[in-house]
Amino acid sequence: MLLHHAGRCARIGHGPCTEAWRLGIAPAPPVRHAQRGVQQVVASAPGEVGPNPKKPKRPSKPAGPNDNGGPAAGAAVSVAPPPAGLQANDSEFVDVEEAGQAGTLAQYMDAVVKVYCIHTEPNHSLPWQRKRQTTSTSSGFVATFNGSRCLLTNAHSVDYHTQVKVKRRGDDRKFLARVLSIGVDCDVALLDVEDPAFWEGVRPLSFGPLPRLQDAVAVVGYPIGGDTISVTAGVVSRIEVTDYSHGSTDLLAIQIDAAINGGNSGGPVFNARGECCGIAFQALVGSDVENVGYVIPTPVVHHFLTDYGRTGGFSGFPALGIQWQRMESDALRRAYKMGKGQKGVLVRSVNATSAAATALQPDDVLLAFDGVEIANDGTVPFRTGERIAFSYLISTKYVGDACSLRVLRGGEVLEVATALSKPAALVPPHISNRDPSYFIVAGLVFTVACEPYLQSEYGSDYATDSPVKILDRLYHGMPKAADEEVVVLSQVLACDATLGYEDIYNVQVLRFNGVAVRNLAHLAQLVAGCTEPFMRFDLEYNEIVVVESGAAVAATQDIMASHGVPHLMSADLRKAGLAWPPAQAAAAVSAGSA
Repeated sequence: MLLHHAGRCARIGHGPCTEAWRLGIAPAPPVRHAQRGVQQVVASAPGEVGPNPKKPKRPSKPAGPNDNGGPAAGAAVSVAPPPAGLQANDSEFVDVEEAGQAGTLAQYMDAVVKVYCIHTEPNHSLPWQRKRQTTSTSSGFVATFNGSRCLLTNAHSVDYHTQVKVKRRGDDRKFLARVLSIGVDCDVALLDVEDPAFWEGVRPLSFGPLPRLQDAVAVVGYPIGGDTISVTAGVVSRIEVTDYSHGSTDLLAIQIDAAINGGNSGGPVFNARGECCGIAFQALVGSDVENVGYVIPTPVVHHFLTDYGRTGGFSGFPALGIQWQRMESDALRRAYKMGKGQKGVLVRSVNATSAAATALQPDDVLLAFDGVEIANDGTVPFRTGERIAFSYLISTKYVGDACSLRVLRGGEVLEVATALSKPAALVPPHISNRDPSYFIVAGLVFTVACEPYLQSEYGSDYATDSPVKILDRLYHGMPKAADEEVVVLSQVLACDATLGYEDIYNVQVLRFNGVAVRNLAHLAQLVAGCTEPFMRFDLEYNEIVVVESGAAVAATQDIMASHGVPHLMSADLRKAGLAWPPAQAAAAVSAGSA
């Protein structure tokens, strides 16, 4: 069973959905972007949704049916008053269950656009290079929010974009679009088009409320199977906190039984009044699954747009940054001195980079969040007769907001206040469309472990095939400081200075000349300042790599020429003022060779 992104038509591996996964003890199924046909994996967010920070997940690769191969953050969105008859309180009723559904939705379809994107993604295994560019198609739409006109699509639809174009229904012209903001966590992107001709006659959609179970919905977009607009109808099957595969975040999502296929990603989902109640973004597929699609609901979209209005970019969704455990055992509750009627979850560990680290401690029992009591299974009340993961309450807030927590500590009930933040991950699930960092010493290639890197190295089975120590840090590790990284020796390029080390790859670097390595920049700083005759790298599993300092400097030009390496450091390290090899050593080598 695969969870597919509905938008980019191209991206991750395959894996059977088993009962073990449903019990949370086996890798979650991959997710496919429906726009690029991307198959990507669903991963649990490192926070409050479940007892573990993440569920193991399988990686994904670009490959799909629709895959053929901006201004500064804070730029203003053009403002236009919403047209009459399209307000959220519009009483006009559109029956999406009628056979003539396409006709009843026709007045809204002109706001739906087709998105064309050219992607140039980095090569994480050879981080100084980029992959061959690919093209994809997806969907998008024009809507109004707080009186402003906005053009929305999925974040994975414009992932590592080099050019984005949009085309309106019935128009033969494609207009260049600028990406104003990308919300990786919630898989939403905000676009803008400078050409005024694009906006002529557009009737922006209005957002509707969160639907109810069994409400009729219609998915509109440009999926595979044709070039013209498509409409599929269904009903709301479920509303709960769900894994967002693109950002590895757990947020509120709507499950529907309408077909969501490659190319649908970013398209609007209409309710019975013709309002947009969400954005199509991923689907679950497999031999035992039929018509299971997922929609980003309007509260999540509003959060993204409000965040953009407040910050001029995307600050993400906050989290407490804790690992917690259910307290459904009577013995466990008695051991922690919980009184009769008291409910809550046990705090197992707290991320040191979280703002909540000053308020929460391991072995605290979290009883309530902002006055809402948390059950022993980690759920809170949600609408009439429903319950939902308590992380939903946290996701409705913004980074920097204050919250109150009721905790049981040593048998005493305490009320503590804290700010909400976005804690750092030891092995991040994504790098937010940045180029990967790297550093090369002689033939030793160092980089930072992240899920895209593991996927590049081990393919769709990286959740099981990656080195067990790195997987432990991925699923259970928490950083001790905000700048802590898992630095790995990715590979050893052949040269005289590194003779005998060619078989070492993908192992964590622990120390350099006896000094613990905090991050890649710290390693580069230590190497550049080395005055000792030997460079010693202590690796995981007690492996040792030693190279002569002079030989490492001398091998620099040979490595760059032999392997087509333009720089020995990534751009982010060079911008930080780091340099390798040292200028005087490089000059001495050049003078000697002359």
